[in-house]
Amino acid sequence: MSNWDYDLFVIGAGSGGVRASRMSARYGARVGVVEGRYLGGTCVNVGCVPKKLFVYGSHFAEDFEDAAAYGWNVEASRFDWPTLRDNKTREIERLNGVYRGLLEGAGVEVIRGFAKLRDRHTIEIDDGRKVTADRVLIATGGWPHVPEFPGREHVVTSNEAFYLDEFPERVIVVGGGYIAVEFAGIFAGLGAATTLLYRGPLFLRGFDDGVRTFVAEQLREKHIDLKFDAMVERVELTKRGARRVVLTDGRTLDTDLVLFATGRSPTVRGIGLEEAGVALTTRGSIEVDDQYRTSADNIYAIGDVIDRVQLTPVAIAEGMVVADNLFNGKERTLDYAGVPTAVFCQPNIGTVGMTEAQARQRYANVRIFESTFRPMKHTMSGRNERTLMKLVVDVDTDRVVGAHMVGPDAGEIVQGLGVALKAGATKAQFDSTIGIHPTAAEEFVTMREAVR
Repeated sequence: MSNWDYDLFVIGAGSGGVRASRMSARYGARVGVVEGRYLGGTCVNVGCVPKKLFVYGSHFAEDFEDAAAYGWNVEASRFDWPTLRDNKTREIERLNGVYRGLLEGAGVEVIRGFAKLRDRHTIEIDDGRKVTADRVLIATGGWPHVPEFPGREHVVTSNEAFYLDEFPERVIVVGGGYIAVEFAGIFAGLGAATTLLYRGPLFLRGFDDGVRTFVAEQLREKHIDLKFDAMVERVELTKRGARRVVLTDGRTLDTDLVLFATGRSPTVRGIGLEEAGVALTTRGSIEVDDQYRTSADNIYAIGDVIDRVQLTPVAIAEGMVVADNLFNGKERTLDYAGVPTAVFCQPNIGTVGMTEAQARQRYANVRIFESTFRPMKHTMSGRNERTLMKLVVDVDTDRVVGAHMVGPDAGEIVQGLGVALKAGATKAQFDSTIGIHPTAAEEFVTMREAVR
């Protein structure tokens, strides 16, 4: 037995921290994990899980309308916000218990509280306890960032949006990433008059340009008011208690709720990084090597706090690398190429691999295969929603290097394509695969070259 209290002490019980803790304990390490907010981190509590539940809830408005074309006489329906909000909260509380059970079942000691490094091996909990550890893992995640401007106290972030006392009639969402477009769809689907403001000419920066343009068209079809090249100067309260958003070009917009979804910052303040000799990058995240070791060689960091790829499955994979390398005799690194992802706007986005622009920068000869169509369901419902599918191919090798979809269940479909791209599948292999008929997914194996 060593002189340390723990072989590994983890600060933060989000998805990455939980996985690293569990697996390290199963490999025989003495592990403690401390969490001051909620087990499961952002994803389980104020991120992907409750957000997906809200997406489900918000889509029923269209489902009720579409049902009539299929012979269902659906009487007038009424949405009750407290029911959705509170049922979601109960589900999150259930998941918190599941996470605790997983940790304790693996032999991990769970400590409630906030922790601060006093040196490379000593951690102080906010209740006054001090513990020591041979190795420390920082998995404190990120936190919503709201820029400084007059009236910022009158806005909320996605954290608060999950627990609103009352559902607003009018909403302004500010931002252009995952969270912004997803919440715009949620609020609009639940019945709020919704405006999305973004400072640039087109949102979803980093996604394929064709996908970005197509999603903008689809959101406008759903009566979401998109205002690009729009920046907030200040937010005021009106005499009637509304929020008045004043833009830098002088325009004003009145609303009941302003949600800022303008990015997340690594949670690095107040956890003793300087005392432990842990260096930060110029972007304010923790600097790590390929095995997630920081500048203090016994301290590691994973997940959103290192700001590489801010996705839950990536944090989990990073946690597995740390556990395997420290306590399972491995020497692994993580391949970040070809990470699939989804945006649960409505319709959904699923994407894996390179965008068209990225492929054209890397390869001499690129071919684009693309299809847009009305989903079979809506040939009877009459809804104008359309689906986009796109393959990006390196001609010289025939490899499919990018696959993109906008449409129902896009994430479910693209997950399978992620395996194909990881395996190096060619367009000829896509073409030789028999489709499942009638499905939207079969379009990926029958797609013709786009005519530009």
